[in-house]
Amino acid sequence: MPSFDEVLKEAGEFGRYQKRVFFLLCQTGITFSFLFVGVVFLGHAPEHYWCRIPGAAELSERCGWTLEEEQNYTVPAPNLVNRFSSGQCERFDIEWNNTSVSCANPLSHFTNRSLGNVALTPCQDGWVYKQSHSTIISEYNLVCANAWMLDLTQAVLNLGFLTGAFTLGYAADRYGRIRIYLYSCLGVGLCGLVVAFAPNVYVFLIFRFLQGVFGKGTWMTAYVIVTEIVGSDQRRIVGIVIQMFFTLGIMILPGIAYLVPTWQGIQLAVTLPSFLFLLYYWAVPESPRWLLTRKKGEKALNIMHTIAKHNGKYLSPYYSEITVTDEEVSNPSFLDLVRTPHMRKYTLILMYAWFTSALIYQGLVMRLGIIGGNLYLDFFISGAVELPAALLILLTIDRIGRRLPFAISNIVAGVACLITAFLPEDILWLKTTVATLGRLGITMAFEIVYLVNSELYPTILRNFGVSLCSSLCDIGGIIAPFLLFRLAAIWMELPLIIFSILAVICGILVLFLPETKGISLPETVEDVEQLSSLQSKSGGKKKHQDTSYI
Repeated sequence: MPSFDEVLKEAGEFGRYQKRVFFLLCQTGITFSFLFVGVVFLGHAPEHYWCRIPGAAELSERCGWTLEEEQNYTVPAPNLVNRFSSGQCERFDIEWNNTSVSCANPLSHFTNRSLGNVALTPCQDGWVYKQSHSTIISEYNLVCANAWMLDLTQAVLNLGFLTGAFTLGYAADRYGRIRIYLYSCLGVGLCGLVVAFAPNVYVFLIFRFLQGVFGKGTWMTAYVIVTEIVGSDQRRIVGIVIQMFFTLGIMILPGIAYLVPTWQGIQLAVTLPSFLFLLYYWAVPESPRWLLTRKKGEKALNIMHTIAKHNGKYLSPYYSEITVTDEEVSNPSFLDLVRTPHMRKYTLILMYAWFTSALIYQGLVMRLGIIGGNLYLDFFISGAVELPAALLILLTIDRIGRRLPFAISNIVAGVACLITAFLPEDILWLKTTVATLGRLGITMAFEIVYLVNSELYPTILRNFGVSLCSSLCDIGGIIAPFLLFRLAAIWMELPLIIFSILAVICGILVLFLPETKGISLPETVEDVEQLSSLQSKSGGKKKHQDTSYI
């Protein structure tokens, strides 16, 4: 009885059919990137804001004041604010509901004292915002005491990613890849519509969480499908190329945000394409590998005949049954990953690497929204730099290996963050260049960790091990906004110091992982424990590798 890989080789491992399906599913990477980093534009901080005072607003209308004049008369200037208060969050403790107030010198009606002696009180009636684009900050007043809720909007999204990884990952293994993909696309679209028209921040948070759940389902199942319908020699390449479409989405997003003046419009623009993916019901087949694991060999064989036909190949008629050679254990547990010394060491290092990569990557992306400058151009450039990262990985991992580029990329990211933190603001071009180098390094680390993780775990634990370790990625994403925005409020560059320390530690730790270049994938835990000796015996000779898993 032939194996699936033998039949796939005869039908075409990466022919016209797979290329078409691959291109269609790659579009998921674009929309997922919109969701992943969209908070930078949805929650972009207003240029300036101050307390709204109902009485002052009426007086402003009667006197014909501009917004700036109203601000100057009703809230303290920066030189009148002590170091324990904020002019954006406080106003003069004065009641403006008085018709005898002079338009020319309104404050003279209330006091002849110096303005520095006038008591201040917190904002009680909302804020006035000066901005070119509306954001969720101005929509839901996420400033001053409520500023932490902006952090929460990104944290709940990552919590949704974490939830989706386990729930929809399990569902895709049980009910099918394409079915869960389509349900997830529908869920992302519907939840995104609710987010765009949420009447309050609580509805926004609930459906943003659900959008994260379904968003992870689209990205995860799309990635699995494209790696399961191509040959083993192409899996590494398609896995990296599909992530390049994620980068393409990052480059497109600032253009959308620049052209659309409201956050609701941006949300709709990045959500509506998800409904187009429902058309894939007629264009993308179920994974034949998954069908075989569910004992649906006849359906799998029909799909293989379709693949062969579109690829201009001929599938031998004697193929009446297909087998899958890689079998997974049914109930792996976390103890299996830490029971033996080497497995325990690899698991802890990889979990830390996933956590660090996600935290620093999201932190550097969101930092663009608070450092000033041309957000749209800076965001585009920071996305464009990720394309060379993918090319560098393709050029190095089969020549140099995995471990050294993995370590160097983390250390480069850490050193770049540290240097950026202490470069003066007046050398902006140099500060931007070094920060971009850090983004390049952490992007490489983020993409390499997936490959290394799948190559270090045995076949019987690969699915479970990669899923568990990569869950730390979403935990890092949950922490990232709180760490970035709260520490930046103390000192703008403080988050970069933390990123630097985390990245350099990660770069040192991954040097304790074995090199997997030229080593056959381990099948059992015992193989992992003997990996170092197997590597030395291989003498550096290239062996056949299959980094995919079912």
